[in-house]
Amino acid sequence: MQTFFQYNWMVREEWYRWCEGLSEEELLQTRTGGVGCILHTLFHIVDVEWSWIRLLQGKPDFVGSFDDYKSLNQVRKLDSEFRSEVENFVNNWDDSMENRLFYDTLPNGRIVTDTWGEVIRHVIAHEIHHIGQLSIWAREVGKKPISANFIGRGLISHSNK
Repeated sequence: MQTFFQYNWMVREEWYRWCEGLSEEELLQTRTGGVGCILHTLFHIVDVEWSWIRLLQGKPDFVGSFDDYKSLNQVRKLDSEFRSEVENFVNNWDDSMENRLFYDTLPNGRIVTDTWGEVIRHVIAHEIHHIGQLSIWAREVGKKPISANFIGRGLISHSNK
């Protein structure tokens, strides 16, 4: 599980660097699918990751608005501010947390019960899903997307015995 968070953070940083080659107008241009534009998608990824981690810890949810983070530097700064808390939680994950119950009250008042393991895997899959959207948009603007390949990133050590 920790390895997939490391993968997501590595790929996200590569997307941030990729975005440096686009104008602010291109980053904010409304696109089909996702949350609307490249920069808002990156903000959304950071927001969702931190929000779920905070909710699992019983802390208040982040309620920031994309309107307050409409530049690449602002999104990266927000990510940097949140990362230490997220990394601490992820790096301290152990098997005893897997089946802890999380009770989520939906807007209609219904309560849904999930395990922490389900929630944490949702956070991982959520980012991977949106990275796919960024890849499509990259091709639409005529640029090569960041590789989503897990292999070759050096995330899992091995020996050649």
